[in-house]
Amino acid sequence: MVSLCRIDLGKPDEPNQVELGRKDEAKVYKMFLDHTGSHLLIALNTSECLYLNRSVQKVRALSRWKGHLIESVGWNKFLGSETNTGPILVGTSQGHIYEAEISVSEGSLFSTNPDQYFRQVYTLEEESGPAPVCCLEIERGIEGKFFIIATTRKRLFQFVGKVPEGTEQQGFSSIFAVHADHLPSFREFPANLGFSEIAFYTPKLRSNPRSFAWMMGNGVLYGTLDYSRPDSILSDERVWVYPPDIDITVNKPISIVLTQFHFLLLLSDRVKAVCTLNGQVVFQDLFLEKFGLLTRMIKDPTVQQIWIHTEKVVFRYHVQRESRDVWKMYMNMNKFDLAKEYCKDRPECLDIVLAKEAEHCFQNKRYLDSAKCYALTQNYFEEIALKFIEAKQEEALMEFLIKKLSNLKPSEKTQTTLLTTWLTELYLNWLGILQGDPSQRNLYLDTREKFRTFLSSPKNKDCLFNNRASIYELLASHGDTEHMVYFAVIMQDYERVVAHHCQHDEYDEALNVLSRHRDEKLFYKFSPVLIQHIPKKVVDAWISMGSRLDARNLIPALVNYSQSASTQQINEAIRYMEFCVYQLEETQQAIHNYLLSLYALCRPDSLLSYLEQAGTSPNRIHYDLKYALRLCAEHGHHRACVHIYKVMELYEEAVDLALQVDVDLAKSCADLPEDDEELRKKLWLKIARHVVQEEKDVKKAMACLSSCALLKIEDVLPFFPDFVTIDHFKEAICNSLEDYNKHIEELKREMEEATQSAKRIREDIQEMRNKYGSVEPQEKCAACDFPLLNRPFYLFLCGHMFHYDCLLQAVFSSLPAYKQAKLEDLQKKLAATSQPSKSHHRSKDADTISLGKGQQSREQIKADIDDIVAAECVYCGELMIRSIDKPFIDPQKYEEEMQSWL
Repeated sequence: MVSLCRIDLGKPDEPNQVELGRKDEAKVYKMFLDHTGSHLLIALNTSECLYLNRSVQKVRALSRWKGHLIESVGWNKFLGSETNTGPILVGTSQGHIYEAEISVSEGSLFSTNPDQYFRQVYTLEEESGPAPVCCLEIERGIEGKFFIIATTRKRLFQFVGKVPEGTEQQGFSSIFAVHADHLPSFREFPANLGFSEIAFYTPKLRSNPRSFAWMMGNGVLYGTLDYSRPDSILSDERVWVYPPDIDITVNKPISIVLTQFHFLLLLSDRVKAVCTLNGQVVFQDLFLEKFGLLTRMIKDPTVQQIWIHTEKVVFRYHVQRESRDVWKMYMNMNKFDLAKEYCKDRPECLDIVLAKEAEHCFQNKRYLDSAKCYALTQNYFEEIALKFIEAKQEEALMEFLIKKLSNLKPSEKTQTTLLTTWLTELYLNWLGILQGDPSQRNLYLDTREKFRTFLSSPKNKDCLFNNRASIYELLASHGDTEHMVYFAVIMQDYERVVAHHCQHDEYDEALNVLSRHRDEKLFYKFSPVLIQHIPKKVVDAWISMGSRLDARNLIPALVNYSQSASTQQINEAIRYMEFCVYQLEETQQAIHNYLLSLYALCRPDSLLSYLEQAGTSPNRIHYDLKYALRLCAEHGHHRACVHIYKVMELYEEAVDLALQVDVDLAKSCADLPEDDEELRKKLWLKIARHVVQEEKDVKKAMACLSSCALLKIEDVLPFFPDFVTIDHFKEAICNSLEDYNKHIEELKREMEEATQSAKRIREDIQEMRNKYGSVEPQEKCAACDFPLLNRPFYLFLCGHMFHYDCLLQAVFSSLPAYKQAKLEDLQKKLAATSQPSKSHHRSKDADTISLGKGQQSREQIKADIDDIVAAECVYCGELMIRSIDKPFIDPQKYEEEMQSWL
């Protein structure tokens, strides 16, 4: 009884055995399993075929397939499912290709006929007639195009055609129908193994195969699959002959499997692995006789495992690190890109490939490519550089240095400096050569752009900055001022840029650099030069800088400029100073003083308006008053001097100077000291004297009397000459007499009011002497709460009553120091007067006189004490108000008080 053993690799210890149900002598000829493992076809040597689905335990015979010995099956990888194979192709030993479909019914285990149909679509032939169909493969390309590969013993056929969209389920008969009248394209080889086998390599699951290997009589035809080609997908074909120890007449290969870089040949007692890149045998595995002869080798397309079996045992191969030495083969084939791809994770191997590629390019005079590769290797730097120098390839040397520089680490500062300086020298040499050749203009511009890119590279910035002195020297030695300026801009060395422009009389360019980068220090440094040539533009630039510039630092430039310039040019200096004063509201005294000097020199009409706008309060004036006074006096600006005198409150000087200019101006100055009537009168007398004695105008003098109420006719009369008639003063004298009469009457009225006030005060004093208050026996002291009448006491109008000693104690600590001292002194005197006399020999008259004098002194002392102690109630007077912020507990006794409460 023939049985089938199915093993789930996830549960290898639980095999599943299925009986084929045949009791005759039938043997299994071949088995065909689809890529999903769902469908199994079993071809018997009796020209019968059985079918087994993965989900069932019962094998079914395919009745329509009976009478055909199955050699190959082309599975449908695009329409197949777990219950349906979709249209598949079947090859027989008679050379026929059939199209069939097998489906598992949903209603029962199987339908009556699991094979839906089985129809012939083509017949393969060789020169001798029909030949067995050894292999079938179905692949789909782009745009719905299908490729069918079929092999016989010596031929490989290709069928190409499109299946209309939506009709894929109808099969591939339309593709074969195209070749009904003529043979399709095929490859043919003379030798014959008696069979052939084709293997494919698929890199990923559910992707198209990328390469193929066809085992036939002359060797192995290897190539790639190009699905973009119209008529044939086979590309880059090459025949690898069998190794010398394989004789197809004695020990012919049995089976073939293809991996990414090798194909494996199965012989009866061994396995050989041949590299597809060079045809060399790289692996061989011998099997012992006890295992039996090897019969079949196949690869699982899903997990890429290789299976080999004999009649007794099954072997499994795992392919690991297949590409580890592939880079060497690609390198020897001069396929350096592929070699680098397969050793990119191994730096030592990559360095070998790069060195070989660099040498190859150098020998083929591809110097730039060679330089790029050499820069990535670990070869000696000096050897490579000398190699390009000897070959006189400066451009390649520059490329090598640039690449080498880009690969340096930030810590390799010495190497970076060396390469940067060398490259600068090479660029300058190369630019110098190209610049003198008009025919190389485009190359010169391209090289110049590369040089500028090199100078402005962020990676080179730190190195160039640290060695900028050397770079400047190189640029200067080559006379390349254009790039010197460019490099200075990159290094933000704008001082050098501006200086360069100034040296070449390019003042507008220099100012543009200053305005663009807005560096205050550079403005201060170069403004003295620029303002001599483009004053208006320089002042515009200053104004655009606004408050970022300190105008005090620009004053030296303006002073030098204004001393040698005309009035029109000085106006530019005034324009900037006015901007600082009125727009920026600068308060620096130097700025205001300089503007004042410019006004005094060129704009006298603006001088007075500036002074008046500045105000008359000295605290709010920002210019130096003494400097301004001297400046105005030197230039003869008397009105400005008068204003400054007024601000300085020198009113006499202001009036004296104003009288030289205008009497009205002097009058305005005379009224300024409002709080000092004596000074005002003095100033007006100055004006009156000037009017009388200098102008000899009596009417104007009388007008002075009416302008100032402090002046009287008698004050002015001495200034007039003796021959002046009284008619001019008649009205003024009458007015003066009337004023005196009014004043006398007012004084009388005030005297009467004072007499009445004195009388009322005397009456109030008399009334106070007779005023009294009553004290009840039970009254208590407001301070100590003891009976009041036990000791001397005070009674206040507010109703509070205090013992004398209690009131003294409450008041004493709040008295000023001098009153405390006076009070202590009075108490001592009072105590001294209360002691009895120790002399017993004085006469009676003397005693009487002494007693009278002592009694009078004692009463006076007590009155003085009362004035200090009882001036006001301690609870109702100012003393209580002043002590509002005094703490209830003395801070010095706070701790003691706290302890007393514990």
